[in-house]
Amino acid sequence: MEEKKLGLRSVVSTSVGLVIATSCLVSLGQGAGEIGIVFIGAMIVACLLNLTTIASLSELNALMPNITGGLAQYTLACMGPLPTIISMVGGYLLCNILSSGVEASIFAYAMSSVIPLPIPSIVYTAVMMVFIMVANLYGVDMFAKVQDLVAVLLVGSMVVMGLIGAFKLGTGTVVEQPAVMASSPGEVISMTATAFWLFIGAEFAIPISKDVKNAKRNVPLGMSLGLLIILVMQIIMVLGFYHYTPWADLMNSAAPHMLYGEALLGNTGKIWMTFVAALAVVSTQNSGVNGLAHIGEGMAKMNMLPQIFAKTNKRGCPYVGVILISVSMFLFAYISDGSSNMIEFLILVGSVFWMITYIFAHIDVLILRRKMPKAPRSFKIPLGPIIPLIGILGTSYMIFYISNDMHERLMIWAVTGVSILALGIYAYFWTKFKMKMPVWKSVPIEKVMAMDDSRYYALRRKTGIW
Repeated sequence: MEEKKLGLRSVVSTSVGLVIATSCLVSLGQGAGEIGIVFIGAMIVACLLNLTTIASLSELNALMPNITGGLAQYTLACMGPLPTIISMVGGYLLCNILSSGVEASIFAYAMSSVIPLPIPSIVYTAVMMVFIMVANLYGVDMFAKVQDLVAVLLVGSMVVMGLIGAFKLGTGTVVEQPAVMASSPGEVISMTATAFWLFIGAEFAIPISKDVKNAKRNVPLGMSLGLLIILVMQIIMVLGFYHYTPWADLMNSAAPHMLYGEALLGNTGKIWMTFVAALAVVSTQNSGVNGLAHIGEGMAKMNMLPQIFAKTNKRGCPYVGVILISVSMFLFAYISDGSSNMIEFLILVGSVFWMITYIFAHIDVLILRRKMPKAPRSFKIPLGPIIPLIGILGTSYMIFYISNDMHERLMIWAVTGVSILALGIYAYFWTKFKMKMPVWKSVPIEKVMAMDDSRYYALRRKTGIW
């Protein structure tokens, strides 16, 4: 048997690397700019709620280890195909495409600010997206070997520059401004939805659990430590913002990391933050296009998406998914290009989709505890149903108060609701007439785990089920 090589440090670095992105810096800047340093309180609450999700997903992984579909297969075993398709297409495919488009928009804004050429900023996005799309079509994962380095550079840069600002060691002018912009505790609590975006994605470390030594301990602990490291890093950044960046400018910036870098260290700080953030964005885009295309391929193999998504070229690349995902990312980048308000709006819409998938994870835990109370679990959340219920209630609260602006809140709910309705209609007819499965009936765990084997699909097609 091959020895497992990954330890706690690998899980922590994977979690941190997957969570940190430049769109997080937009949420950080806008949240701090709106209510001041008390945004740290909202960040702590959001981090704690995300820790409940980590706990639920760790228990699900302990019950159904080594499966590749993650939340899709957990939900399939608990609630059936229709919620599974909604959560995967909406909560993962659509949400990640949207957030990657926002990332690309921030990249374009940064590049146009540093390189003052007489061309629209969206051109930078187009060049980057075409480059990454072609690289993926040729099966070249050009950034796989440097993604960890990029994450370290971004996190390290934020910590160092945050500390410089927190201790007033920068070369720029120290700003005199009130520390607190909120007028009531309710404003701080309502900002947890904005802070939520700072901590999503740590669960993507779960797929490496099969290669982790003492996974029962190291996977939940590593993901939790990753979120706590990110929390500390973001707190340091907020303290740096307070001394060098006017709250109003921070709130209205489409690239607050650049604004802060320039205010702190002049042009040197601006160029440094742009360079590191640009590497991070290109790396994130590459991972997004590659990963989402393969998720689409896997769902097509499970007959949850049209079979065209499973088609691959001679290099083994699911080319239809790569092209469609790249185009969709560019579309969202174009919509949000240079607009801090639109970037914030799309991030909040993406947050709602992701929150819904997290609620599903908590519900999955409660369902499987009821259905299989004596099944062996290498990790089980303490305190019975209390932590999953706190996760459900807290996340639902964040969805309800997704924005302090009532008009924006209604627009976010409308966009999310219409999208879920459309996905629900697609999922109903697709499940009933294409998959030929009951829409709401859960699938036995044994069958779900068998679906990881390619022979399962070959047999169904051979017998004419699909």
